[in-house]
Amino acid sequence: MKGLFKNKPRTPAELVRVTRDMLSTLDAMPQSRVDARKEEKVLQLLNDLNRNIRDMKNILYGSSETEPVPETCAQLTNEIFKDNTFRLLIQCLPKLDLEARKDSTQVVANLQRQQVQSRLIACDYLEKNRDLLDILVAGYKNPEIALHYGTMLRECIRHQSIARFVLESGNVEKFFVYVELPNFDVASDASATFKELLTRHKSTVADYFARNFEWFFGEFNRRLLESTNYITKRQAVKLLGDMLLDRSNLPSMMKYISSKENLIILMNLLRDDSKNIQIEAFHVFKVFVSNPSKPPEIVSILLANRHKLLRFLNDFKTEKEDEQFDSDKAAVIYAIQSLDSRQDKPPS
Repeated sequence: MKGLFKNKPRTPAELVRVTRDMLSTLDAMPQSRVDARKEEKVLQLLNDLNRNIRDMKNILYGSSETEPVPETCAQLTNEIFKDNTFRLLIQCLPKLDLEARKDSTQVVANLQRQQVQSRLIACDYLEKNRDLLDILVAGYKNPEIALHYGTMLRECIRHQSIARFVLESGNVEKFFVYVELPNFDVASDASATFKELLTRHKSTVADYFARNFEWFFGEFNRRLLESTNYITKRQAVKLLGDMLLDRSNLPSMMKYISSKENLIILMNLLRDDSKNIQIEAFHVFKVFVSNPSKPPEIVSILLANRHKLLRFLNDFKTEKEDEQFDSDKAAVIYAIQSLDSRQDKPPS
């Protein structure tokens, strides 16, 4: 007889409505009351939320028994963005249990790719609720939720307009702090987001650099390339190469490699104790040397240090055989040997 009275599966609209009501209740509670976990009412609410958020995740991703149904996914997506459910999922994350945080992160990530009537409505919603991006960025200050918010943020900036907002909102400056946080996992996650922000959307990044070149690369040099933190410095010099060697950033690259201050920084990185940092620095240094239109001050520095550079490069090797590296090194050595002292004098 039991089988005759099974609960009827809830529709996406019902599931979202009930979940939204629960999240609203949780959102209104003081954090201290939630953290105490002493009241039966609070525990029941959290348990019910865990189940509901897991049900939403299973609709979007499918389960071990079922594949996701596109029509149902679209219905759920539409309902989540109709009112405040999406916002509440993000705002309430610190108050949820660990498993519910993980499931919420997956739900928010998946929603960025769901189309409703051929539109990515997550992008439309975020464009109208940009403060949510500020909340996600600020999440790096809380180690308990930083990785969840970081994952959500990376999925959100898959949308070019959202990445543009994050770049132009002043949030970029915060990443210069976040990538050096003492918590290694959080700092690494922030570095991953920083890289995604500066490499995914080529035209947006190129435009950002064109309008913020002096400020951005000044901060990048001072706070990251000259950092005393090995991990920070290694990741920064690798990212610098990724940015400058991207065709879309050619104007910024030419500007960067025309600065003697930048050249001095890269030459100092070539002398770093870490072989990994030396190798990453070499990939940027070679662009200074191979530039056919080197400014006189660049030529002058290279000439003044020619013998030291050649001695260093002749002994400079990778741990494993690398034909491309050997070819690049030979080209740099030849270019330095071929420098003419007349090149460092401006035309009369």
